[in-house]
Amino acid sequence: MAKANGKPRPISLALQGGGAHGAYTWGVLDRLSADESLKIEAISATSAGAFNAVAYAAGLAKGGPEGARAELASLWRKVSDASSALGAFGAAGFAMATALQSLASPYDLNPFNYNLLRTLVDSEIDFEAVHASGLKLFLSATNVETGKVRVFSKAEINADAVLASACLPQSFQAVEIDATPYWDGGFMGNPSLFPLVYSGAPADVLLIILNPLERPGTPKRAAEIQERLNEISFNASLIGELRAIAFVQRLIDEGMLKEPMLKKYRRLNIHAIKGGQDLIGYNLATKSDTRWRFLSELRDKGYETADRWLAECAKDVGTRKSSFDIRKEFLES
Repeated sequence: MAKANGKPRPISLALQGGGAHGAYTWGVLDRLSADESLKIEAISATSAGAFNAVAYAAGLAKGGPEGARAELASLWRKVSDASSALGAFGAAGFAMATALQSLASPYDLNPFNYNLLRTLVDSEIDFEAVHASGLKLFLSATNVETGKVRVFSKAEINADAVLASACLPQSFQAVEIDATPYWDGGFMGNPSLFPLVYSGAPADVLLIILNPLERPGTPKRAAEIQERLNEISFNASLIGELRAIAFVQRLIDEGMLKEPMLKKYRRLNIHAIKGGQDLIGYNLATKSDTRWRFLSELRDKGYETADRWLAECAKDVGTRKSSFDIRKEFLES
């Protein structure tokens, strides 16, 4: 892929959450970081996406793109090893956890608030390296009390911010930061796009979507209904932001936004890897499947899809053209 004027073209990434399905995003990042025509300069992420983002940033600071790939591989290997040691993976583990969660809260089941993810983050992620990476990073969490999204950036990004972004309330006690409780960012920003509008991040934004946007047919079994509700709820905030972006872009295209409004709003060129459609055959339980074979399978799928995206769509980066038609996807019936 050719560089623009001999330089890699800047791009922003937006990484969805999705539990173990985040290994698909690992594969995407692995492939993108090996491509010399693009330069990742900003990442907005939520939940599993937040884990990928800080691992990528820490590795990048220590060893460039190769270091980023190594850090991501190390993170997911440790996720698998830690879960395996506890026997906390697979459909059986998911079914047991779901049954327990229907009877009691994390405050009942885990009164001492042991969090395997905290142990993992503390041992694996060097946040000084994250801050030294030069990346613009934005991690989203949901304020439990107000229901609003909180976006952590710069020095705010630490272990607590990552854990807040990934705090599923059925599984973990709320993460308190400055006496404020937070839950998973997926409820209100999965991921948040507005920080990329106002931060001066690259205007080309590549979405890595892990939840299917569309699923044909009407779910009729209880598990299928719950699965589709999960997908819809965790895509709702993203769809809302994309609709707003499409509306603003239409106003810009039709000359309806004048100064000084044009200084406040700018065009984002949206691109997408719709991993949710690649993963549509995997049910909700597989988001808890951390067996290394399964994570590797997801990584390979993400890598292959990113490779196709680079061949087919990356040419649009830097041309003020979106390769993902958000008007068609979300504004037209």
